[in-house]
Amino acid sequence: MDTNKGQLTMEQQFKLQVLKQEIESLTLEQSKEYLVEAFRQIMIKENLCKEMFKDCYL
Repeated sequence: MDTNKGQLTMEQQFKLQVLKQEIESLTLEQSKEYLVEAFRQIMIKENLCKEMFKDCYL
């Protein structure tokens, strides 16, 4: 059984730390735009996953 479900890998933790450092220098407006774009990409990823899941069970 995988006990790491829902947790980040070491590589993902590193990428997150790099991202935190990068966003420190953003203005509030840039931060808002970045957040909106991140959510847009998450929604696209969810849609792609749903479509792939549907295709698997047709």
